[in-house]
Amino acid sequence: MLRTVLLVLVAALGPTSGAAFPSSGAAAAGGDHLRDVAPHLAADSEPRNASSACGDCRPELCPEARGCRAGLVSDRCGCCAECGNVEGQPCDPGSSSTFYGLCGAGLRCALDLQDLRYGDVLEPQCVCVTQEAVCASDGTSYVNMCRFEEAAFSTPGLRVAGGGPCRAVPLIKIPPRNLVNVTGSSIIFLCEVFAYPMALIEWRKDGNDAVLPGDDPHISVQSRGGPMKYELSSWLQIEGVAPEDAGTYRCVAHNQLGTVSASAELGVLGPEEISAFSTEDMPGMFGYDHQREYDEDYY
Repeated sequence: MLRTVLLVLVAALGPTSGAAFPSSGAAAAGGDHLRDVAPHLAADSEPRNASSACGDCRPELCPEARGCRAGLVSDRCGCCAECGNVEGQPCDPGSSSTFYGLCGAGLRCALDLQDLRYGDVLEPQCVCVTQEAVCASDGTSYVNMCRFEEAAFSTPGLRVAGGGPCRAVPLIKIPPRNLVNVTGSSIIFLCEVFAYPMALIEWRKDGNDAVLPGDDPHISVQSRGGPMKYELSSWLQIEGVAPEDAGTYRCVAHNQLGTVSASAELGVLGPEEISAFSTEDMPGMFGYDHQREYDEDYY
């Protein structure tokens, strides 16, 4: 088993050595970060003594597989049917279920190279073959057909209304968060928006109708597509914050169907004030949270 894991890692890393990660999630969403497990490695992962361990096949003794959101697959002995793994679940490469199980209908077992960004161990997982968004009859958009099929399993009558996400007003997936910092330091507000049609993001400070940064040299705004398809991320940076920068900042996203906004407070403290806080308070005050992860079910 250890030999198989090492071989899978070498196969995944070898062809991409020195290659940069996608510059945005929009590129990643296209599937460039996924690698199929090499066929010879998949075969090597299959148990050599599976047939001897399984014995005679007696279908009448097979347990009934229920609640299978991704359909049915064969078990490790090729005798009984069991639930296929859904998208995101670990999987066994190849055609035999050895440990994690096989991917269900419309899914393939692949390595996600994005895991390397976070120092995770590469592990094959089920990935939807068709990575195109769909709009459901209830007005909900799904990232791909596999996610729609999962929802339709528990929602009788749910059907596909059209290809691509549903047309709707923008949805702010990650709003800016309240920050407190010391005079002279720098801060960054983040705002991530999903929208179809695509949205435009603007930043404003309450009490001032002007769109930031305006002509203020210590404020800058950067926006780009991503991290996922049909999304836009925008950052507002203030360098060398001063007491007059304190206030409420608003992320405003609008497309041809409507406008939404989310706001956050910026507090600015002097050096003598910041000393009153314990070191445990600092990460939350300055907006640092290493556990803050993006919600993949972003539609």
